[in-house]
Amino acid sequence: MRLLVFQHIDCEHPGRLRDFLRDDGVEWTAVELDEGEPIPPLEDYDALWVMGGPMDVWDVDEHPWLVGEKQAIRRWVQEMERPFLGLCLGHQLLADALGGTCGPQRPPEIGVFEVDLTPEGRADPIFNRMGERQVVLQWHSVRVAQPPDGAVVLASSPDCRVQAMRVGPRAWSMQYHLEVEEDTVRNWGAVGAYRDALESLLGPHAVESLAADADRHMAGFAVNAERLYRNFVAAATH
Repeated sequence: MRLLVFQHIDCEHPGRLRDFLRDDGVEWTAVELDEGEPIPPLEDYDALWVMGGPMDVWDVDEHPWLVGEKQAIRRWVQEMERPFLGLCLGHQLLADALGGTCGPQRPPEIGVFEVDLTPEGRADPIFNRMGERQVVLQWHSVRVAQPPDGAVVLASSPDCRVQAMRVGPRAWSMQYHLEVEEDTVRNWGAVGAYRDALESLLGPHAVESLAADADRHMAGFAVNAERLYRNFVAAATH
């Protein structure tokens, strides 16, 4: 499997998922869109992952490359119908690119929270052998307000209805982070925009508090990351 990864800030990479890619000998190419790196020919790749980032889907004046990224996502999912995985901003970009809408998340979800699979999520292969209720890391102030036509909501929470969705047969996305590693929270907390959002919601010293909370759940994060990765590969290669 040849994997293409869209990144929007250096510290939001595939995280723990890199371990599984390495173990499987998967070739992958990261494109740092925020640094002006061009999108390569899509035909050269078998799967596309779109990661998180500090910008919002509507910030096209400040980040004009978002326009081309959305066009690439639309082509990948609607025309090429190849496997797709979006996380956080990647989840929102999938919705926006395919005609859904995004809006403010009130209150913002920053911390360790529970999400529940819907009946459709419990039956979806992406969540095979994963719990109906999952503990996940959230760090977002934007939500998918209206999924694209034909999208299936796979997971939800009281404050955010579209926590995960599938669009078409092979495109999946999650609002939360499955790629969490031991240093993820501290690395993200070093980014001004992320730290400010966290501290405005949870107060000073929130980075260390959240890091400690994430540490307590790290074993479960790792199990879910590997299971989702294996499920995605199985779906992508069949």
